[in-house]
Amino acid sequence: MKIKCIVIDDEALARKYLKEYILKVPFMEFVGDFNSPLKAYDILERGEVDLMFLDIQMPDITGLDFLKSLNRKPFVILTTAYKEYALEGYELDISDYLLKPFSFERFLKAVNKVNNQMLNKEKRAEPGSTYNQTDFHEDYIIIRADRKYYKINYDDLIFVEGQKAYVTFHSEGKKNVTALASLRELEEKLPEKKFIRIHKSYIVSVKKIDSLEGNMIEIAGEKLPVGKSFKPKVAELFGLDE
Repeated sequence: MKIKCIVIDDEALARKYLKEYILKVPFMEFVGDFNSPLKAYDILERGEVDLMFLDIQMPDITGLDFLKSLNRKPFVILTTAYKEYALEGYELDISDYLLKPFSFERFLKAVNKVNNQMLNKEKRAEPGSTYNQTDFHEDYIIIRADRKYYKINYDDLIFVEGQKAYVTFHSEGKKNVTALASLRELEEKLPEKKFIRIHKSYIVSVKKIDSLEGNMIEIAGEKLPVGKSFKPKVAELFGLDE
């Protein structure tokens, strides 16, 4: 699987060089570039990006402030001419920090780090992994998190959200539970008549879906995106022709 990348930088030349670097690396896929962080907000919130190259000093909003505003954060490599921002960037859980101007070799070192992080994430998420602490029963699921065991009834479960190596279970009347688990395993083992995967990051309860509008499903007051490859199943659920 290729790493889907975007570049955010207000300097056209910086975007050009990063695009050229990305296109040289076989395991990377260039998705787009933006001269303002605000223009990239929608694609990031839809979960369509694995890695973001983010400049810090920009006119509309700084890269760090933009990063703090995101609900869905991909892997991040900061690109800037100001090394004094490095510490704050690492506090925001970035993967690496590229000080302009940087060579292709330094760029490759940074993206290899991200690639290893993604491979480790996938390994932890594999079904049967010792990291997984999920037990499936006829009417409920047992999740291990925070040194506790949580019992979640299928009838109470609204949707499951994938977040890097973790998933968050959103349920009625209970606090959200985040645990190490595999979204792929959940898709395979949750009752298929009760749950449907609508996106690479979401599995939802069929019973609790309120509406479908365009590429967005509304469920329990939340609007979640429908991924391109999952559209046929969702259309079939609503009795529509894709």
